[in-house]
Amino acid sequence: MNKPEFRQVNITRYITPLREGGSMPAIVEADDGFMYVLKFRGAGQGIKALIAEIIGGEIARLLGLKMPEIVFAQVDPAFGRTEPDEEIQDLLKASAGLNLAVHYLSGSVTFDPNVTTVDAEIASRIVWLDCLLNNVDRTARNTNMLMWHRELWLIDHGASLYFHHSWTNWQEQAAKPFSRVKDHVLLYAAAELEAADTYCKQLLTDARIDEILALIPAEWLANEDTFDTAEAHRQAYKTFLTIRLAHSQTFVKDAQDARKAII
Repeated sequence: MNKPEFRQVNITRYITPLREGGSMPAIVEADDGFMYVLKFRGAGQGIKALIAEIIGGEIARLLGLKMPEIVFAQVDPAFGRTEPDEEIQDLLKASAGLNLAVHYLSGSVTFDPNVTTVDAEIASRIVWLDCLLNNVDRTARNTNMLMWHRELWLIDHGASLYFHHSWTNWQEQAAKPFSRVKDHVLLYAAAELEAADTYCKQLLTDARIDEILALIPAEWLANEDTFDTAEAHRQAYKTFLTIRLAHSQTFVKDAQDARKAII
């Protein structure tokens, strides 16, 4: 398996905001000719949401789940000057510099569990992933999954790892089950959680975790008061994931119990 790395593009055109997203991402065009969904560093959750996107998206890809390509996206300081919407103009100004974007899946539709059946293996891997990452945002109300070319694609992991907004008791939290799994849109189909646990832990080795965390720019890790250095901050994510993996049976059992309650 190849070592993950991101291309960098320059945003050349702002097309339209995706106002259904809490952080107001936007469809943009870059200098490589492709369209992307741009996640702004200047949005409400800021850089922490972008860090969660990198960790969540690349772990998903490692586990064999479909994820659009993630790229680093450079926004010029002058980019928002001609934008007539004042709110969007402010967001663009606050996001000058390095941002994150994912390839825009043109023609995709939002996943609807009443229309599309997901097999137990894939559903179990997705539920396992979201338990690992404490992803609160894969519910029936907001599935954060798309159907594109008849395949299921995951998007938007910015609400994962929510502990990192305060870093309070984070090592203790790492060993706990994920109580919000009861609301997961695919929990009903996740009949193979034990098998998913074995499969995913075999892939998510120390070396692979290090490769994914190495993708996070040092400048995004440098302004956290909890840690003395950017690398100490990066290592804390590694420690969280390591503890989480060591206690995976805890969140797997909790997910299995929650599933029994709904089927």
